[in-house]
Amino acid sequence: MSRADGRKHDQLRPIRITEDFVSTAEASYLVEVGKTRILCCASLEEEIPRWLKGKGKGWVTAEYSLLPRSTGSRVKRERAGASGRTQEIQRLIGRALRGVCNLEALGERSYVVDCDVIEADGGTRTASIVGGFMALTKALQRMKAAQSPAAAAAASAASPILRHFVSAVSVGIVGGVPMLDLCYVEDSEAEVDMNIVRTDSGHFVEVQGTGEEAVYSRAQLNDMLDLAEKGCGELIALQKTFLGTVLP
Repeated sequence: MSRADGRKHDQLRPIRITEDFVSTAEASYLVEVGKTRILCCASLEEEIPRWLKGKGKGWVTAEYSLLPRSTGSRVKRERAGASGRTQEIQRLIGRALRGVCNLEALGERSYVVDCDVIEADGGTRTASIVGGFMALTKALQRMKAAQSPAAAAAASAASPILRHFVSAVSVGIVGGVPMLDLCYVEDSEAEVDMNIVRTDSGHFVEVQGTGEEAVYSRAQLNDMLDLAEKGCGELIALQKTFLGTVLP
């Protein structure tokens, strides 16, 4: 089966990453995956949720939004609060980031990662995780670089804040064929749709899989997981070209 954009079944869409797209954030990346474009910014807040106070731990969370003309028809701004879909996506992004964080090493401070979708053509939540991790990592690298020599020495002796790289990608079955990194047209026609979050150590943070009016076999699940491992590995290699291989 030929794909909408001519890719092979196991091929990622073209990816472009622009660092410091927003100069006012602690760190920011514009992530473009095919026609999907997402601005990911990390912000430091010298406070933590009330339920964490006094426990010597920090916090990492995420917010996600679709800009009004990110899709074919205008999306209304969520002025009354995040919709159920938005809450589900930003919780996924937050879980993915915290899954590789040592919150004790972060100290009693918080990082908020904002993922704003400029244009949506499938895979917005997975691209948000890829770019959100990059923004968080760069912000932490810059925080450590700005520390005094004594603080830097103490930090280097302590455990790293980030334990692993993490990336995410969509996979699915379209027309009976397992495919990697679905664009919107493929996603809307998929019999099965999955989102996989994976670390560079080979462990999974999250696996979301749904049969869209269909079922799938164990063999098909294995095929999709194999595709996801390949895609996540390529995305992590790309992250390392921007961030280096040593995590803060």
